[in-house]
Amino acid sequence: MTNKILQRREGPIAHIIFNQPEKRNAVSLEMWTAVNEAINILATDQSVRVLMLSGAGGKSFVAGADISKFESERASKEAVAEYNQMTKKVYDGVANFPKPTIAQIDGFCIGGGVGLAASCDMRFCGTASQFAIPAARLGLGYEYEGVNRLVQIIGPAFTKEVFFTARRFSAQEMASMGFVNKVIDDKDLASYCVEVADMIAANAPLTIEATKFIANQCILEESEKDLDACNAKVMTCFKSADYIEGRRAFMEKRTPIFEGK
Repeated sequence: MTNKILQRREGPIAHIIFNQPEKRNAVSLEMWTAVNEAINILATDQSVRVLMLSGAGGKSFVAGADISKFESERASKEAVAEYNQMTKKVYDGVANFPKPTIAQIDGFCIGGGVGLAASCDMRFCGTASQFAIPAARLGLGYEYEGVNRLVQIIGPAFTKEVFFTARRFSAQEMASMGFVNKVIDDKDLASYCVEVADMIAANAPLTIEATKFIANQCILEESEKDLDACNAKVMTCFKSADYIEGRRAFMEKRTPIFEGK
């Protein structure tokens, strides 16, 4: 894996860190490929209960594509298709990751960074964070999935404003649109995200997995929804040892210890 994408673990919390701070963590094709590989591995790791995405350096989450690589990575129709295919794999991999995902947005969140954050289940940002999708200033086209994911979060009117103006939006503006769950003091952002992740990791994994699956089904077209799979996920919870543990812990007035079984 390239050293521009880092991984670390804090118990059940897995971290993927974009590590090109000198370019505000702008992402090359090589970096997207490395993230895709990491996500595929972590998705099958049963010890992972939360995935957190962040940027190194404290000044940027992800500042979109590395424009210095455009001539080599996005100059031809074929190259653009390859690049878009890989970013789609990453966005879909994050959106469909079986465990909760958190975007820790510290600083700039631009272009593909917004798309990556939008793919996460939750988004927390620092007070100084700035957001933008400058596609209209670069002549880029955004495919359906990328636009739709933003529409699902902030609605069509705000999505149009973000794309049409291509301007920068403050953390407070994005919070008012509903894009970020909460704005945190910059100095407290990392610790707050870990606190939330620890809270999630301590809860019943099967319940969380079922809820994420059903929530994702809710935004699909009626013809695409798999209600049988939703019901199966719920029944798996009721048949689990964790359900027994949860009941016993409640009666015994102690903290439950869930194993995801």
